[in-house]
Amino acid sequence: MGKVKLRTEKLKKEIINIFQKFGLSNKHSLISANALINAELVGAYGHGLSRLKMYCDRISKKLINPKPKIKIKKISQSISHIDADDSIGFVAADVAIKKAIQNAKKTGIGLVAVKNSGHYGLSGYYAEQAVKKNLITMIYTNAPPAIAPHGALKSLFGTNPICFGTPTSSKIPFILDTSISMINRGKIRVAARNNKKIPDGVALDRFGKPTTNAKKALKGVQLPISSFRGSGLAWMVDILSGVLTGGNHAGRVKDPFDDFTGPQNIGHLFITFKTNLFVKDFNKRIKDNIKKVKRLPKIKGIKEIMYPGQNKYQRFKLNSKKEIKISEITKRDLENLKN
Repeated sequence: MGKVKLRTEKLKKEIINIFQKFGLSNKHSLISANALINAELVGAYGHGLSRLKMYCDRISKKLINPKPKIKIKKISQSISHIDADDSIGFVAADVAIKKAIQNAKKTGIGLVAVKNSGHYGLSGYYAEQAVKKNLITMIYTNAPPAIAPHGALKSLFGTNPICFGTPTSSKIPFILDTSISMINRGKIRVAARNNKKIPDGVALDRFGKPTTNAKKALKGVQLPISSFRGSGLAWMVDILSGVLTGGNHAGRVKDPFDDFTGPQNIGHLFITFKTNLFVKDFNKRIKDNIKKVKRLPKIKGIKEIMYPGQNKYQRFKLNSKKEIKISEITKRDLENLKN
């Protein structure tokens, strides 16, 4: 299947127009388009334009509210609770990270919980916004069932990403954004749409047998990182982003592609705090920390020991200078959504 090249600005305008056509405001359309374009530029294609049709389908079926009345409840100077009113996840997360940043700038720490939201794309995208304000951040969100709890035959937890970000001594932030599954579900969906195989050891079919067939994997179970440890981390994220926030949890988050019986009600948790809460020389200390790691002896074939976020920054910088490549299937989606 071939690829189609499109200029970034032209593509962004098309996405904005599509979201506006489906009822989003100019501001919300721009927020959503920026998040999707960012996913493409950092190489996270499973969270990019391959999901555009899904968002529009859910808006059409009144499962995403294009005109949400988002409510922010102030619990303290540091803590806020947001009811996203079934908004598209990009908008809910944008409101939440900005509120968490604002709270942290005032008091030193910001804690923001979100309920009644939807899939918001890449956690790292929001972490970068906090890091640019010289804040450390931790972000959690749950997802539809994909992982079986350790010892169970049925999937229940999502791929529930864990995200951590911190300023560094350079312009490249430290951003760890990882799902607790061997690969994220978006990659499997892209492989399924394009009739591609997935790697060995990442999923089982519905009969519990290892598979490299992406479509069978989607109907089966994804494997967590590090066995019971990954399952435990998925459970932790489900508690932090679901149980704690008022969002769905314990397998109740609806699959955005396949389950149109109601809104997802995903929960998110955003934590942000200043770097100088305990020490006044954080910049010096983080510089020393990274330098120490990078100076370690390297194994054969490794030119540089990279910290999380470096590769993504380089991909973004490189891809920003080029046209965005999308599959023929995604191009057809764009054309159909425009008409």
